[in-house]
Amino acid sequence: MNAVPETIAIDLGERSYDISVGPGLLGGLSRNPALPKGSAALVVTNSCVQPLYGAQLEQQLRDRYAQVHTVVLPDGEEHKTWQTLNLIFDALLSHGCDRKTVLYALGGGVVGDMTGFAAACYMRGVPFVQVPTTLLAQVDSSVGGKTAINHPLGKNMIGAFYQPRLVVCDLATLDTLPARELAAGLAEVIKYGPIADMELFAWLEQHMDALLARDRAALAHAVRRSCEIKAAVVGADERESGLRAILNFGHTFGHAIEAGMGYGVWLHGEGVAAGMVMAAELSRRLGMVDAAFVERLTRLIARAGLPTRAPVLDAQDNAGRYLELMRVDKKAEGGEIRFVLIDGPGKAIMRAAPDALVREVIDACCA
Repeated sequence: MNAVPETIAIDLGERSYDISVGPGLLGGLSRNPALPKGSAALVVTNSCVQPLYGAQLEQQLRDRYAQVHTVVLPDGEEHKTWQTLNLIFDALLSHGCDRKTVLYALGGGVVGDMTGFAAACYMRGVPFVQVPTTLLAQVDSSVGGKTAINHPLGKNMIGAFYQPRLVVCDLATLDTLPARELAAGLAEVIKYGPIADMELFAWLEQHMDALLARDRAALAHAVRRSCEIKAAVVGADERESGLRAILNFGHTFGHAIEAGMGYGVWLHGEGVAAGMVMAAELSRRLGMVDAAFVERLTRLIARAGLPTRAPVLDAQDNAGRYLELMRVDKKAEGGEIRFVLIDGPGKAIMRAAPDALVREVIDACCA
């Protein structure tokens, strides 16, 4: 018997959709009235997730679609490329898929981002559904319609805003998540505290052990509250013209870490974790928060099993390399790096900072 899912609505006018959160949702997916109608379904998954949940999803979709096809992508951030994206287009075209085909993203953030981008592009737009199987994807990347692939010079630099028709967060899929991936997802949960909800932050301090132990009730609360915050922000600023940029707290530094180390060496959440410490320290040096706040955030990140020290990217000029990579960022304007900073606990703003000060922070925060 499946638990009744909780539903969070994303209010975007005609592009509105629901996020369903609960255990066992995959097993009852065919009964979900929000599933888009169509002539066929294409499941996009990866080599790790397909053996775990691929057959179950295919079986559910056969009750709704005349044809169900699957394409299995290689696993890992290093495969978030044009070449891998073309595997999705190859599958759509070889099966003769038309505009009534619905894409299903079964996997983590990489699968979700690429499936959404493919859906935005194929025949100039076909519907897609997010079925995220990692904590990071459930609390962040599956919600809000940001789709992309990476470029060697910058993360998520080629993509589109394209909303899913439905997001299905089956908490039972987190049971098979590797511990490192679980921790990486917690980075995105922690992020919501400093930028929007210090009550959530305090709750995380009290329940971190339960989350790491995969307590179902604790995970349900973390996923639900994260989605509520993101839904409110995306509903107010769908295309990241202002407010939505606060969701990138820690990401400017974090994306530089991922690109500088080579995609896949550090997980996205690991880069964000160290990036949040760096952004908090920059906020402190600008007089926006005190040292106690930075220490509190650093302590919680460490308890989640995440890195609090950033890696050295260049032995000769480490800060210079970070600055070079951060200038290739969607939030940069005219070559000026703009950071999401904490203007007092629970409130984030976007602003630039002098390169000299940023260099000091990088030098202080790198291992």
